Amino acid sequence: MERQTQFEALVAVLRAALHPAEQFSLAYEAEASDFIRFNHGQVRQAGCVQQASVSLKLIHEGRHADLTLTLADDSDEDRRRLEQAVTQVRQALPLLPPDPYLLPNTEAWHSENRQAAPLPDTQDVVARISERAHGLDLVGIYAAGPIYRGFASSWGAMGWHQANSFNLDWSLFHPNGQAVKANYAGHDWDSAAFDRQFEQAREQLDYLGRPAITLAPGQYRAYLAPAALDEIIGMLAWGGFSAQAIASKHSPLQRLYDGEARFNAAVSLDEQVSGSLSPAFSGEGYPRRDLALITYGKAGERLVDSSSAAEYNLPANGANAGESPSALSMAGGDLEQAQILARLGTGLYIGNLWYLNFSDMPAARMTGMTRFATFWVEDGRIIAPVSTMRFDDSAYSLLGDQLEALTRERELILSTSTYEQRQTSSTHLPGALINRLTLTL
Repeated sequence: MERQTQFEALVAVLRAALHPAEQFSLAYEAEASDFIRFNHGQVRQAGCVQQASVSLKLIHEGRHADLTLTLADDSDEDRRRLEQAVTQVRQALPLLPPDPYLLPNTEAWHSENRQAAPLPDTQDVVARISERAHGLDLVGIYAAGPIYRGFASSWGAMGWHQANSFNLDWSLFHPNGQAVKANYAGHDWDSAAFDRQFEQAREQLDYLGRPAITLAPGQYRAYLAPAALDEIIGMLAWGGFSAQAIASKHSPLQRLYDGEARFNAAVSLDEQVSGSLSPAFSGEGYPRRDLALITYGKAGERLVDSSSAAEYNLPANGANAGESPSALSMAGGDLEQAQILARLGTGLYIGNLWYLNFSDMPAARMTGMTRFATFWVEDGRIIAPVSTMRFDDSAYSLLGDQLEALTRERELILSTSTYEQRQTSSTHLPGALINRLTLTL
């Protein structure tokens, strides 16, 4: 059954099952995904996942109850399951207290977005990867296919979203156990772009065969590749732009939003919903728009879900329940990709970071470890890999007075999470040249 037709049929079932004075919302999620796992450069596992589910919210006299059910892709069976779900949550409603922060969107809106660019043939992609990986120890996973989202409410809201995407997440392992990690993702497969990314990883793999250098703790000039910057931005996204966290003074970007600190003027961050994999509506039924979260280093808009809107008298803007961004886009700078090593001069080229956590959240100070391909560079030339090091530094330094340049080219990084289902979150980031990064051990 065509996914949108399936969703609309369930909405009709729900409307017919409604009692007077009851209201509902229905959120729909589905995917049709190919998964290909690679090990030692060869396909080790291949499969296809097709699944769909709905999340029902029933509202009556300020009370609400929720239930999520998996669909069987059989119209009669799905109708029966949904009618049973309505009965189940209806029985639960009288047992629940009214929710003072319940603020459903009672506006009738319509949204439809189909990003239906044809995906590459999976067999062609596998052949391309296998050809490039010949003789190499490549480990990774390729996931591709359409993702669907829908929303409807008894107030007349109706939204539909389809996005086709692919995501290749892979590592090249050296015989000494070291690895280079890389990612290629997007809407339109470009074999030339993939080849360039693969060749860069292949070149870095050769450097991993050299004896590693151990650096003393201290401050070093550094370049953060987009994947490394993504880890730092991801930490700031943990409540950094949340209206609730800012209002309760628990945001790691509290000083930024209070006007006590700022980033470098080159830093602009948007929640770029338009053109992204994320739908233009939330699971709560609020339309979403592009938001300027940071503009030229200064705090801008914040993410507001319905609970924060009710509690703090703010206009809801379609944020998810955790008020975290799902389509972050950072403006690029003027540093050309080909000039990165020359501009770095002598210092660290950091391909990835991991195990990040806050060491001082009010100061936006975080700590973490270098991961995979991190190299020591002298006079614009890679000399050797660097043993794993721990950094501890503030975002107000890394993205503030110590930020020297951002790359013109940006990398689209899609979420690799497949827990329960493929996700639609993404970041679009440049690399960052940092004048001084603090390593502690």
